Amino acid sequence: MASGASGTQSQIRWEGHRRAFEEYLHGLRFTEEERLVGLEEAMRYSMLAGGKRVRPALCMETAWIFGADPSHVLPSAAAIELIHTYSLIHDDLPAMDDDDYRRGRPTAHKKFGEAMAILAGDAFFGEALTLITVHQKGSPEQVLEVVRELADSTGVNGMVGGQVMDMDQTGVGEVTDPETLYMIHKYKTGALIKSSARIGALLAGASREEQAAVSEYASELGLCFQIVDDVLNATSTSEELGKSAGSDAEQGKATFVGVFGLDGAKWEADGAVKRALAALSRVDGDTSGLQELAYFVRHRES
Repeated sequence: MASGASGTQSQIRWEGHRRAFEEYLHGLRFTEEERLVGLEEAMRYSMLAGGKRVRPALCMETAWIFGADPSHVLPSAAAIELIHTYSLIHDDLPAMDDDDYRRGRPTAHKKFGEAMAILAGDAFFGEALTLITVHQKGSPEQVLEVVRELADSTGVNGMVGGQVMDMDQTGVGEVTDPETLYMIHKYKTGALIKSSARIGALLAGASREEQAAVSEYASELGLCFQIVDDVLNATSTSEELGKSAGSDAEQGKATFVGVFGLDGAKWEADGAVKRALAALSRVDGDTSGLQELAYFVRHRES
């Protein structure tokens, strides 16, 4: 979401989130032990590879809506991004999606070997918990709730469970039924995006009703994000994506394009955006930034 002199206030705010977050992320170091410098190098290689930073920025923007300084949630926002980074490292492995490139450069296992890539991903989970429990300011109840939220969204009933269901549907030679497809991506992609908004809201002291509204918004945003990913994988070049295009179809993965067709997938994405915006109508605050994020996700080109 670009900003500038002519940008809207929310666009300028999003750019502020991104800059503050990148500075915080670049400042993270994980060890002073010389024998572990190779592990830290592998971690920082993937962590600092760029990306849209949708999840941490969503956490920061949601906190702002409910009256907190976005910098207040930076440790938790970084923890979310570390979890996301670990998922990308593991998704790219030969045993999973077997991708050679991520964001236009060699994937972690191509750069550092499979064993180091696996361990770098593993290490990110522990470091994410350290960021929250050591560096996140808030009441003990709030910090505990952040840990619970992040654990729930990444475990069996979250991101990892969704990945398992996705693998179960890959290469089976049959079209996945819509209910299963929605469940896969509710877990695999949507759970962590939903937690990003919930964590920002709860650290800012939002009510349960407000947390529920932004959770519904973020769930639909996550769904739209995945649908657009599927569309881009089917219609873009590898140069445009920074990774292998057309790989979903080649591997026989369950996608919205495969189930609904290209036009049907775009219609499903439009529906997700409409439901996301409807959820925001229940929030008593300036949600213009979240509205713009929904439109950005729907119309992104990479």
